Amino acid sequence: MKKKRSLIILSIMLVVAIFSMSSCYLIDFSFGGTEDYLTKSEVEQMINNNMGENVTVEGGNNYNVTIDGVSQDNAAAGKALLSAVSIRCTFKTTTYGTSYQPGATASREKTSAGSGVIYKLDKNSGDAYIITNYHVVYYSQSNTENGISDNISVYLYGQESGEYAIPATYVGGSMNYDLAVLKVDGSKIIAESNVAEVTFADSNNVAVLDQAIAVGNPEALGISATLGYINVDSEYIQMEGADGVTAIQIRVMRMDTAVNSGNSGGGLFNNRGELIGIVNAKLTSSENMSYAIPSNFVKYVTENILHYCDGTDKENVYRCYLGITVQASRLYTEYDEASGKLHKREDVGVISVADGSLAKGFVEVGDIINSITVDGVTYDVNRMYIVTDSMLNARVDSVVVINVTRDGESVDVEIRIAESSVAAIK
Repeated sequence: MKKKRSLIILSIMLVVAIFSMSSCYLIDFSFGGTEDYLTKSEVEQMINNNMGENVTVEGGNNYNVTIDGVSQDNAAAGKALLSAVSIRCTFKTTTYGTSYQPGATASREKTSAGSGVIYKLDKNSGDAYIITNYHVVYYSQSNTENGISDNISVYLYGQESGEYAIPATYVGGSMNYDLAVLKVDGSKIIAESNVAEVTFADSNNVAVLDQAIAVGNPEALGISATLGYINVDSEYIQMEGADGVTAIQIRVMRMDTAVNSGNSGGGLFNNRGELIGIVNAKLTSSENMSYAIPSNFVKYVTENILHYCDGTDKENVYRCYLGITVQASRLYTEYDEASGKLHKREDVGVISVADGSLAKGFVEVGDIINSITVDGVTYDVNRMYIVTDSMLNARVDSVVVINVTRDGESVDVEIRIAESSVAAIK
């Protein structure tokens, strides 16, 4: 039986340090992962039976493009499969007594299944980094200190059998962002395979009715693919975190691509086989209404984790806070004649600057933010979320240049990131 949780879709005013919520309604939702934890033998039987040899694509094919006899959808799915992995996590748990047996203890192993994508790869050494959801590798009742599984295995497409299990270790992650990074060291299976790193698309360019191919491990039956379309390019959902207690808010894309338990952590791809998101949730009260974390945000969080956590004793994401609050001062759309896509746009205005913050004395109330440049990389600010997303790329001593329109003139303000402004996002 699948567990039900609550989901609140919010119309929000995005701020750099604070979220203000309004106009919400309650619906039922569940993670896209396997949160009904299976016994170890049940998952081993599924893996060894290997139900994932063939790719199944569901969805209408009325608009498929065929090039030299090969469907564009098939080619996209084939490219996506090169970077796809299924994931199995085993958790050891201990219960201490009951009303009938107060002094008794019992130990048990529970196993969850999910999905992931290969982010970085060294074929010569067999090393790889893998992106997945935090809730795939975390269990609140685990005996481990941080709740993360200490027995994680990944499987490549076409090798979803117990003998091809590849051990992986946890690098770091964030429950609030529902993302985690795993590491594989010296795998002969990877070195001898034809797997490839995932190719990222710019999720800021994703538009309504773009194709969305989900590749994952539904119901722990092996890697498969489903086909659908983007319905909403960006919105916020509030849901229960992996610990079953914390309320978390995540920016996602909504799609009608079919996903099920076990798809969590798997890639959402466009019709060129490029990653546009990581699947993390679905609605249980509506048919084929599911969600994915946008690829730009995924990449920023992943690089942040690798910077702060790989080879250290840290495990969290660290984000810089400028201390400004922003809101959309104008909403409009832009039509791209070349692609035929219509994109939402916003003028992002500053409505407050916190005393003692990095931005105090540099940014002013009434400024319209045009762009943010972090260590030489410029992010055009035409949606509010770009302000907070870009700060994931700022490190201690990074130079941030904010271009604003002030009193009708373009002004650049330069801020150097101080350690006191960087906080962990657990």
